[in-house]
Amino acid sequence: MTADARAVFDDIAAEYMVLPAVDIGPMFGSEGLRIRGKVFAFLGHRGDLIAKLPEDRVTALEATGRAERMTMRDRAMREWVFVGPDAVDLWPDVVAEAFAFVDEITP
Repeated sequence: MTADARAVFDDIAAEYMVLPAVDIGPMFGSEGLRIRGKVFAFLGHRGDLIAKLPEDRVTALEATGRAERMTMRDRAMREWVFVGPDAVDLWPDVVAEAFAFVDEITP
């Protein structure tokens, strides 16, 4: 993971940490932003932003060639997307979308 990716993520995370019910918690060996206990975005070990989005949005981002669907043990994760450090310009919007999505589906 690059220091730049960590700095970008930390700057974005700081904006969400002031919101009610948002904190940092464990996710896949990293620490992620959570709303009411559910992770919506985190920084992966390769320096990728990983975020939970609606399946159709993950598909649309993947189609741009600037993001990819997360795969675990050869299984595509419908609602999780990797956005690499080469697409850091997308990170603020992706985190905002992930926050809105998980906030909406989390009681």
